[in-house]
Amino acid sequence: MDEEYAMEDPTPLLDSASEFAYYPGVQNDAAAKDFLDRFPLPVVISALQTKAGVPGLENTLVACLERIFKTKYGASLIPQYMSFVQLGLRADSQLVRCLACKTVACLLENFNDKTISPAQLIIDHDIHPLLLDCLVNGNEQVASASMEAIKISAGFPEGMEVIFPANNGNITHLRTLSARCSSLGRIRIFSLIVKLFSVSVDVASAVYNSNLLSLLEAEVRNSDDTLATLNVLELFYELAEVQHGTEFLSRTALIQLLSSMISNTSMDAILRSRAMMISARLLSKENIFTFIDESCVKTVVSAIDGRLQSASQDLNECECALEALGQIGSSIPGAMLLLCMLPPAARHVINAAFDRQARGNQLAALHSLGNISGESRLESDIMLNSDAEENLRRLIYETASKTSELTPSGLFLSVLQQDSEVRLAAYRMITGLVARPWCLMEICSKQEIVNIVTDPNTETTKIGMEARYNCCKAIQKAFMASGKLGTNPALVGIATKLQESVSRGPYLTGKPREAQPVVMTADRF
Repeated sequence: MDEEYAMEDPTPLLDSASEFAYYPGVQNDAAAKDFLDRFPLPVVISALQTKAGVPGLENTLVACLERIFKTKYGASLIPQYMSFVQLGLRADSQLVRCLACKTVACLLENFNDKTISPAQLIIDHDIHPLLLDCLVNGNEQVASASMEAIKISAGFPEGMEVIFPANNGNITHLRTLSARCSSLGRIRIFSLIVKLFSVSVDVASAVYNSNLLSLLEAEVRNSDDTLATLNVLELFYELAEVQHGTEFLSRTALIQLLSSMISNTSMDAILRSRAMMISARLLSKENIFTFIDESCVKTVVSAIDGRLQSASQDLNECECALEALGQIGSSIPGAMLLLCMLPPAARHVINAAFDRQARGNQLAALHSLGNISGESRLESDIMLNSDAEENLRRLIYETASKTSELTPSGLFLSVLQQDSEVRLAAYRMITGLVARPWCLMEICSKQEIVNIVTDPNTETTKIGMEARYNCCKAIQKAFMASGKLGTNPALVGIATKLQESVSRGPYLTGKPREAQPVVMTADRF
């Protein structure tokens, strides 16, 4: 910077910058302008370059500039200081590099001048290669900030052209860059690919067309490092959550890869478990058969089914498999597949839901049975086709017949009499199942079940109270919709009890409470 901006004593700047940076409220345009009128940007930047040795100065000025550039006024000044951004991205100081990355993001997000394209400014000043260098070589904070800046730039047409160059041999092409950087840098590039994929359908299409998803697949296939493989699987887990993820991931070999991992008995159990959960996320979409052939879905479910049948399977993997089946069964196509395939994979869920030998498995299974039965679906989507419904009923009755409870009502009561976590899962399960007339009849046949779900004192936590209330409301709604039950004199008392419980709401008993005096001895020292 010019010598005219150098200062002998940085104390006034340090004090004002500290006040601005750590002000507890939001700093607006007026506050940013007031600060810069007293200390112009060249003064601040010069001090940052020449007085970095002053204790606390670098941290304070970086924090101050970050807040300034987040304002519209501060962002409007960034185009005049692109050379500073370039220097900052090359700086030895990780703090300054991180600030420079965040400044690029602020330019893209907050710059309002319609006559200048912020994305074009980045191209003109060759900023993108510097951001990539920060990504693969910076510390964790720098890498995160550069990743965010690149993600934002992908929202601009000019940014798309730079991020996805037509020439695969371009040194900034992510495939080329991943081949020549460290293992840590490669994982960061994979993370960037996932972030870019989530931006929009257009950007996801560019990621797919650039064949970048195959990099992640290859890493899973070729790595003998469990931790490295797990890192990539976590990225696939994020990809599967993206709204348009299924459409593009279905075009890759990912489903086949996951199925192979689940079936591979020599693979670490934690990797099989993550493969199950990624598969479950992908296959839980209502439109799954639009993008993935039903036979492929069956292959994955069969692989999970096979793991549940394995005598050597550990309890954690079993719990994960039950949870995965439940997530798949949360959609109508998934639930019907689990119930109608031969043998029905849902049998594992139903058996485990009422098995008290492994509490973790029972909890996972009860929640999964709630999903399959429709608790998490819209009211109009709870019921399945006739074959699936018949199989669901048959499997529950068969399970009950093999226990000391003998009937489904006995099974329901047994789980409602367990601890609060199991009860919470049981409420969800009954909320879904009670839409079926056979289940409603079973519930009404046990006065103890009605007593538990209508008693406002059963639960003491907010989530427990709400789950109990939702269960009670679902039973009451099914009861009122059943003309046959409504004409049965023996059930009038149950109908009244359900109605009173629903009208009280989830939290209040409806009974007035008086303040009670509390008498205690005084503390003595």
